[in-house]
Amino acid sequence: MTRSPLPSPAPIPLSARLSVRLSGPLLPPGLRWTSALLLAALGAGTVRAARRLRAVPVLPMAAYADAGVPRAAGWRLLTAAGVEPDAATFLAACAHADREGLRVLDLLPGDLPAERVLSLLRLVDPAGYRQDRLGEGRGAGFAVLVTEEVLARAGVDPAGPDATPAELMTLIRRVKGYAADATGLAIAPALSCGPLAGAGGPARAAELRAQGLPPFALATAQLAGLALLAGVAVRQGRWGAAAAGLYWIQPYLALGRPGTPLRPADLARATAARPVRSLGAALSTVAATPRTPGADPVRADPVRAEAARSESVAAAPLPAASVQAGSLPAASVQAYRADLAAGTDRFFEPRRPDCPWCGSLQLGVRVRVPDMLQGKPGRFALEQCGACGHVFQNPRLSLEGLEFYYRDFYDGRGGEGAATVFGRLGAAYRGRAEMLRPHTDPVSWLDVGTGHGHFCNAARAVWPDTRFDGLDMGDGVREAERRGWVETGYQGQFPEFAVKLAGQYEVVSMYHYLEHTRDPLTELDTAAAVLAPGGYLTIELPDPESRMARLLGPAWLPWFQPQHQHLIPSSNLREALADRGFTVLAEEHGPAHQGNDFFGAVALTATRLAPDPDRPWGPPATTGRRVLTGAVRLASLPCFAAAAVLDGLRTAAARRTDGGNAYRMLARKDEL
Repeated sequence: MTRSPLPSPAPIPLSARLSVRLSGPLLPPGLRWTSALLLAALGAGTVRAARRLRAVPVLPMAAYADAGVPRAAGWRLLTAAGVEPDAATFLAACAHADREGLRVLDLLPGDLPAERVLSLLRLVDPAGYRQDRLGEGRGAGFAVLVTEEVLARAGVDPAGPDATPAELMTLIRRVKGYAADATGLAIAPALSCGPLAGAGGPARAAELRAQGLPPFALATAQLAGLALLAGVAVRQGRWGAAAAGLYWIQPYLALGRPGTPLRPADLARATAARPVRSLGAALSTVAATPRTPGADPVRADPVRAEAARSESVAAAPLPAASVQAGSLPAASVQAYRADLAAGTDRFFEPRRPDCPWCGSLQLGVRVRVPDMLQGKPGRFALEQCGACGHVFQNPRLSLEGLEFYYRDFYDGRGGEGAATVFGRLGAAYRGRAEMLRPHTDPVSWLDVGTGHGHFCNAARAVWPDTRFDGLDMGDGVREAERRGWVETGYQGQFPEFAVKLAGQYEVVSMYHYLEHTRDPLTELDTAAAVLAPGGYLTIELPDPESRMARLLGPAWLPWFQPQHQHLIPSSNLREALADRGFTVLAEEHGPAHQGNDFFGAVALTATRLAPDPDRPWGPPATTGRRVLTGAVRLASLPCFAAAAVLDGLRTAAARRTDGGNAYRMLARKDEL
């Protein structure tokens, strides 16, 4: 029986073969995605650390070995306990600071421990550190050279020979604000760390707080990272072992370059025992940190702890980091209790029946929410006019109510957190300043609602020759003046200065200010009076017509209740400006978008479900409340991660479609 031959297989088309190849694994066999991501991240981190280290200048010591005392007057070198710089190091540091135009210089000892170096290089890019006017002050915390003039303006008393690195880190964060573009880093090869080179659990936790970082969260993340590395090393073969090995030898790869002036004394030990050391450091930091969420309302920052204790950061001595974090002063707590005991009805005015913008009686409730920002008692309604679309708080807060709900938000208990948020808006500030480039080269600029002067500080990078003044109701405007972020700070209500400042400014800015005011039309009248003929008024506001406002409802962050009194559609603002003799030159929506819609919604919802149990205006904290707060915060972490991704996509779409959650408008006051 003959068997017929099997038919020859049909040839596979080239397109099909390419399709199979492209759809197959793009990685070498056995390489898992987790290991690939870890290898990429660790490799990038190693290269970044080495690059940043090369960017740190080195003090030229030899030229000053036999020098006298040139240009040393007016400088103070503050050192941690046990750090003893010689005269040559001091003189070299003074000469370097003078030559570079610095007023604050953090000195990195030549034997700075490896992990301290890597931690600092993760936080600071030396190449752009000085130019970042809003950046946090960072340093090693062993020796800081500061001019006496900066110390005086900052209100810092550097007395005390037993400072810790945490206390010097606190000092650096503070004085950086008073030398925004004159703070730098330098390696001092002859300087030694002394006995404080190592950082045990309590010391490491204190240093993280001094840098505004949460010790418990970071230590927990470090433990999770170590567990992940151990897992891939065991379960993902040679590629997992490669990822773990790269982490192991990272200190030597980043810091072991021959000839570098910074040679950690413990580099060999730190590399050989890195996994064990990292595990021990993370566990000791966790053990040294309060584990109960909310138990430490100012745990993120010792400067904030000192502010809460004394209600005056300006008077804080150098050892502020040694102050134990705690709640608000007893007098403040008692004031809140007295306010609440008297009831909250007096915080509201009678409801008005008509629209404050156009007078129409066609009103309807747009949204009704509690205080989702601080969790203070009260419920607030935003009504919308059916005729003009104006959205306003009704009934609105009384003056007493405004004082109650603003208290401890931008100053006091919440001051440090607010300053941190404002300090991260550098790109937005520069965008606002750049909007005027095609139209004018301003000589004088008044920023109304300046807060602590963050915009003016950032805008100096765009307009270095412009005189920036600021106006605000809070004490922050005085601090902005002391820092040099504004030339003159005016404290009070803007309309109070209509006569005093009439015709004095070429530019007046109102960035996220009008929505906070009780009568925005009066504010526009004042702006028209303060501007010189041909001057420019620039305004940025939340957009109540944003799609996100309808999608997210009460959880839309720009409702910002109870602080926002008015949300003005752009067409209404255009008409109001025209009525006051302005010509609108430009209007931007996409560039003004603030990428926080989804992230803000998650934050507001989490705060509403589990507010801070230690807030002095809330019920007494209990174990149950603390556990609930911790559970909600833990459960919200994946939501925050997803929200960050969605906000990135939303921001990209807003930039392309010019349809964000806010808008900017630039108008020129017509010549008479």
